[in-house]
Amino acid sequence: MRIGLYPGTFDPVTLGHLDIICRACVLVDRLVIGVAINRDKGPLFSLDERVAMIEAECTALSAQTGTEIVAHPFENLLIDAARDVGAGLIIRGLRAVADFEYEYQMVGMNRVLDSSVETVFLMADARHQAIASKLVKEIARHGGDVSKFVPHEVNRALRSRLD
Repeated sequence: MRIGLYPGTFDPVTLGHLDIICRACVLVDRLVIGVAINRDKGPLFSLDERVAMIEAECTALSAQTGTEIVAHPFENLLIDAARDVGAGLIIRGLRAVADFEYEYQMVGMNRVLDSSVETVFLMADARHQAIASKLVKEIARHGGDVSKFVPHEVNRALRSRLD
């Protein structure tokens, strides 16, 4: 069984994230969405809320693609999280050149830590390249419409949290 790990904070999950998840399903039999516990980022949504959002959004995708998709919180090193879930593949989404520079360094470090885990980059679809959770939260905090960037239920959760 090919197992992939797609890690992120997902605060909140965006249409860009879901695009990468859907496309990653072609590559693996089981896709683990690694929801990072990153206290330094000060997430808007709790870990449980972020996991619940991922699970809700991925239920239909799992049925549609035939790939098992599960959410898995993690706080350790990414390479250790990959080992914990049995992933031989780490999936990373790229939006711009700036993303690549950071990701390139991370891949190099992860290869030293465990050369058996491969990393694959998927470019965000052109419609989603500008979407970043940080910007979505900023727009929502200022009363802007983020419905073009996040799923309906996530938009509702954002409005509820910030109103």
